[in-house]
Amino acid sequence: MFGVRRREFITLLGGAAAAWPLVARAQQTGRLPTIGFLGAATPTYQSTMVAAFVQRLRDLGWVEGRTVAIEYRWGEGRNERFAEIAAEFVRLKVDVIVTSGVAALVVKQATSVIPIVFAVAADPLGAGLAASLAQPGGNVTGLSTQLADAAGKKLELLREAVPGLRSLAIIGNVGYPASVLEMSEVQAAARTLGLKVATLEIRRAEDIAPAFEALKDHVEALYICGDSLTATNRSRIYTFALSARLPTMSPNREQVEHGGFISYGPNWPDLYRRAAEIVDKILRGAKPAELPVEQPTKFDLVVNLITARALGLTVPPTLLARADEVIE
Repeated sequence: MFGVRRREFITLLGGAAAAWPLVARAQQTGRLPTIGFLGAATPTYQSTMVAAFVQRLRDLGWVEGRTVAIEYRWGEGRNERFAEIAAEFVRLKVDVIVTSGVAALVVKQATSVIPIVFAVAADPLGAGLAASLAQPGGNVTGLSTQLADAAGKKLELLREAVPGLRSLAIIGNVGYPASVLEMSEVQAAARTLGLKVATLEIRRAEDIAPAFEALKDHVEALYICGDSLTATNRSRIYTFALSARLPTMSPNREQVEHGGFISYGPNWPDLYRRAAEIVDKILRGAKPAELPVEQPTKFDLVVNLITARALGLTVPPTLLARADEVIE
C-alpha cells in the first residue's frame, strides 16, 4: 500500500513541477522572470504601446527590475533583425516573448517551446500563428486586430472625408500574408464602391520611392496597410503622399499623429495592455495553447486637421463630430 501511495505521490509531484508557474521556478534559481520584448518597429513609434504594456504589468504586480525583467529589442521593420533577436531571446532563455505582426511569425520559427504573445496581428489564422481563435494550440497566442475585416468601413470613411473620391492606391508589405489579405479586401470593397485601385507592393524600405514614382499622379488618395515596415517608414510614406497631395487612410492613431490624414482601427495601447494581461497569466502558469486569441474591443476614428489643411481639404463636420480624436 505504501509503495502505491509513494508512486502516486511521485507522479503527482512530477505533474505539479511541470505546471509550476514560471515565477516560482525563477525564484528557485534566483533569477527574475524575464520577458523578451521584440518591438517590430522603432522605440519612438512604439513608445505609447510600451508604456501601456509596462503600466498594466505593474498593475498586475509585475514591477520592472523588482519582480520581472524585460529585455527590449527593436526590429525596425526588418525581417533579418527579427530573426537575430528571436535567436538571441532563445539563447537568453527568456520566459515569454512579446511581439507583433511579421515579427511574431519569425519568432514562431525560432522556438516551439518559449511562450509567444503577439500584441498585434492582423490575421493570426491566415498567417499560421494560431490553429483557431478559441484554441490557438502550440506556444503562441495574443490579439487579433481584424484589419482586413475593417477594410470596407475604412474605405467608406475615406470617401466621406474626401467627397468625390474616384480612385486610390493601396500600399502594403507583400512579404506579410496579413497585408496581402488586407489589400485584397480593400480591392473588393473598392470595386463595390465603384473606385479605381492601384496597388503599390513593397517588401523593404527601398521599394517605397519607386512605388510612388510608378503612380504618376493617377490616384486621389492612399490606403496604407498596417505592418512594421510601413510603420517604420511612415515619415517617408507621408512625405511622398503630401507631395503628391494624397489624403491617407492609416492603420492607427500613431501614424496619423506623424503626418497621416485619417485612421480607423483598434486602439493599439489598449491591445498592449491586454497583452500584458496574457503575459501575467502565462507567468502564473497558464499555457498559450489554452488561452484564446482575443479580439479588439475599442476602435478609434482619428482625424489630423493639420494634414487636412496642408492638403487643402475641408473635413465634413459630421465626420469630425464622430471622431474619437481630432489632431489640430
